[in-house]
Parts: sequence; structure tokens; C-alpha cells
Amino acid sequence: MRSISFVALTALGLSSTAQANDFASCTSVAEDVARLACFDQKAKQFADPLVLQAPPVSVQPMDATAAAEPEPEPPVVSAAQRAEAQPSEITRFWDLEHATSRDTFELRAYRPVALSLTGGTPVNRLPSSPTADHTAANPTAYQPGEVKLNLSVRTKLVSGMLRRGDDPLRDSLWFGYTQQSHWQLFNKGLSRPFRNTDHEPELTYVFPHFLSLPSGWTYRMTGVGLVHQSNGQTLPLSRSWNRIYLMAAGDKIADNGDRFTLQARVWTRLNETNGKDDNPDISDYVGRGELEGRWSFDTGVSTDSVLHTLGLSLRHSLRSQGRGSARLEYLRSVGKADSGLRFHTQLFYGYGDSLLDYNVKRTTLTAGLSLVDW
Repeated sequence: MRSISFVALTALGLSSTAQANDFASCTSVAEDVARLACFDQKAKQFADPLVLQAPPVSVQPMDATAAAEPEPEPPVVSAAQRAEAQPSEITRFWDLEHATSRDTFELRAYRPVALSLTGGTPVNRLPSSPTADHTAANPTAYQPGEVKLNLSVRTKLVSGMLRRGDDPLRDSLWFGYTQQSHWQLFNKGLSRPFRNTDHEPELTYVFPHFLSLPSGWTYRMTGVGLVHQSNGQTLPLSRSWNRIYLMAAGDKIADNGDRFTLQARVWTRLNETNGKDDNPDISDYVGRGELEGRWSFDTGVSTDSVLHTLGLSLRHSLRSQGRGSARLEYLRSVGKADSGLRFHTQLFYGYGDSLLDYNVKRTTLTAGLSLVDW
């Protein structure tokens, strides 16, 4: 028994010595890639004795550039494939699906964050309101050419209040803030003042749906909100109002990848004390309801794609006088389609371009850059 063990150990030792000598033979290979291949082969033989029975592999020096495989070309992705691979725009925007929703208290864009040049019909130089002491005493020499600044952010406060657990959909509560400023940048005579700044905090509750509608449309969500809007000015230029609204939204993805969204909102104003209402007739001008449609489509393929968005918003007083407004806008991606930077142009006609102009009809054209979807 001892002799058998001794013979086995001796054989093992001799095998190890031979293997070590085998490894040493690889050091004579000058080329790096070939030398590494030699060591790999010897290591395999040492790990598995059965490999020793295989004929030795002849190692030929290789050119390092020839060994490297060329990188594969990125796949060409069509607009339809991109649209199919991502959730609907409404679903993503309002975090309607639990699987793709983001965390609470993340700061995100709401309406476009924009810097634009604007011009149009004469600016309201003598703001007025039916309420006493709310009409300017003297006209101000405002110019029609301005710079418009838009800031709009939101955050999700709560998620899954009514739809939770294994439910794939999630309801949520949001807080948003929008600020729009009209800056008389080119009005040197008035020391380039801010003509008006509107502040709009908002609280919105969103309840998700997934209901199929005719012609490929899907009803996505219902929402209710409370919004305050004011311009923060003192008399006689102070303007403000509060309202609650009900909204509904749906979308459609066409066979070619084009995306369509449609959102409707109706609201009612919260009454204020007589004599303290800055603008008692604002609903008859700005409106009591809004219909907003958007068409988004891509041109180009893969990384060279360009995102285009065409939008139309209509507001109406829902009364016989038929006041309200129309806003037509076009956005085009700058750089990569998913960068969030857009060239943004907008044509506005009607009442309510700003709170100070709520009862003055204007036509304005705006062009600039916007940040969206961040």
C-alpha cells in the first residue's frame, strides 16, 4: 500500500515538474497575444488530465489588429419600433404604470421651460378691470417686442393611494408651479422692466385607466386639480383667480410610429368677495374649458432621428359671446432627439396671453428654445 502511494505521489510530482517545464516553454513566444494563448493552453492541460491526451495546439504569431473583431454596426431602428418600445406619452408623463414610474419628490418639467422672443399687436398699455381702483391712471409706453421667460416644474407627492399592491397602474398626487414673465428687454426708455409676471401653483390628482376606444385610441387618465394664478402686482394692476378643474386624456400610436394625444379640461372659478375680486369677468374672456391636441413624429433613423411636435390648444368661454383663444405651436428637437432641447415657435390669438391682458385680444408670434421632458 505504501509502495502504491509512493509511486502515485512520485508520478504526480513528475507530472507537476513536467507541467512547470511546459509553462516555461511559453516564455519564448515573443508576440503578446500568441504568448497568452500558449499559457491558456497549458493551464487547460494542467486542470484536466484528459486534455493531455489531445495533440498539442500549434500557436502561430498573430497580428493584434487582425485579432480584434470589428465593432458591430448599430441596428437601424425605425420610428414605429421606437414608439412600440416605449410607453405612451401620457403614461410616461404622469407615471401611470407602476413598472415605469419614477420616485416621489423628483423635480421634473411640467410645461416647457422656455426663453423666447415675442412680437405682435400692440401691448395693453392701459390695463383695466371692472372692479374699482383696478384701472391704470395713465398709459405706459410698452413696446410690442419682448422677451418671454417660462419656468414650469412639478413633483409627485404621493403614489398608489387607491391603486396599489399588484395593480400595474398607479394613481398619484402632484404639485406644479408655472411662472411666465414678459420682459421689455428692448425698451431702453423704461429701463427694460418686466411688464408682467404670472405665478401659477397647482395641485393635481391623477387616476389611471386603460380603456380601448375606437380607431386605435386609448383612454389613459382622469384628473382633478386646484390652481391659483396671480401676477403679484399691487393696485391698480393686481390680477388673480382660483379655479378647480376636471380633465381627461387619451392617446394613440399609429402604425408608422406617429403619436397623438388629446386632453380636455373644464373648470369653474371659485367665487371671491364682491369688491375684492380683481377680475370678476375673467372667465368670459379666458374661458371655462380647453381642448389640447398634440401630434409627435420622427424623421430620420436611429441616432440621426429628429423629433417633431405640432400642438393646438383651444380655449372657449362656453357662453354665447364665444370668447377664448387659440394657440398653435411647433417644437423640433435640437441635437439628439432625446436631449430635451427644442426649437419652439408659437402663434397665439385671443384673450389671456397674460393675466394683465386677460380682457384684451392680441395676436403674438413667439420663437425661441425650450427644455422639455427632463
